[in-house]
Amino acid sequence: MSDRYVQKLWSDVHEDQPIAPMSFAVDYARIILNAASTWDFFPGHHNPDYARGQGQPDIYASTIFFHGLIDRYVTDWGGPLTLVRRRRMRMVASVHPGDTLTAEGRVTRHYRDPDYHGMVELDIALSTSRGLCVPAAVRAWLPLRQDDFPTPTTKTP
Repeated sequence: MSDRYVQKLWSDVHEDQPIAPMSFAVDYARIILNAASTWDFFPGHHNPDYARGQGQPDIYASTIFFHGLIDRYVTDWGGPLTLVRRRRMRMVASVHPGDTLTAEGRVTRHYRDPDYHGMVELDIALSTSRGLCVPAAVRAWLPLRQDDFPTPTTKTP
């Protein structure tokens, strides 16, 4: 396993911990292949003339493109056993071929859910050189270290 995919454990993380930025080059192929692979054939994602007719400078990334990129950012940070439990996002600006998206994030909450799972909440921002494109909030499950579990108690008669 490479260093890139080292698994974070819940006890290794703390509130207000920054997440290292990740940059992602966006080109025609990524946008079109994402739209095709998700069956999102809205013309703005593959037809430049249609996109320009909407007032866009070129084709633009789809909602599902951003879902995937946010999930990748979280699992690249947390490791392969990290489970995204909830994702909320808002698209506030379009992303076009030639843009470089930068993801930045921070741990905003570190807690146990009622079933004793190790949970974290993250604030994430996807931006280009033009500014913020997609603010997001993610709730994710991180695995526990063996000593993070409660010690069993035994009842005496």
